Amino acid sequence: MGKKVHTNNAPDAIGPYSQAIISKGLVFTSGQIAIDPKVGDVTADTIEGQTEQVMKNLKAVLEQAGASLESAVKTTCFLSDMADFAAFNEIYGKYFTGKPARSCVAVKQLPKNVLVEVEVIAEVIQ
Repeated sequence: MGKKVHTNNAPDAIGPYSQAIISKGLVFTSGQIAIDPKVGDVTADTIEGQTEQVMKNLKAVLEQAGASLESAVKTTCFLSDMADFAAFNEIYGKYFTGKPARSCVAVKQLPKNVLVEVEVIAEVIQ
């Protein structure tokens, strides 16, 4: 198994998993939801607010791993309601300017009843 990644600038794993794993020059993040690590809970109730928090969490995990949002090669996005796609996509596009490959699906429910979850595979750049 690869090297485990942990940062206090993103929420702790709420189960038996790591925030991310580095393996063979790639970092694989676990799905990040809109938990503010300073508060320890979900603080936004809109798709825009939750997406912003998810992006901050992903950025922190990737930076701890020696990667970045710009070095992302693949994302997988989960929305609790596909009606939120346009609002989610607008914020997503501000952060993932390199346009990595992406899958985006609607799911019945996400942990803590959040509206969005995103996971990333990125190249380590350090």
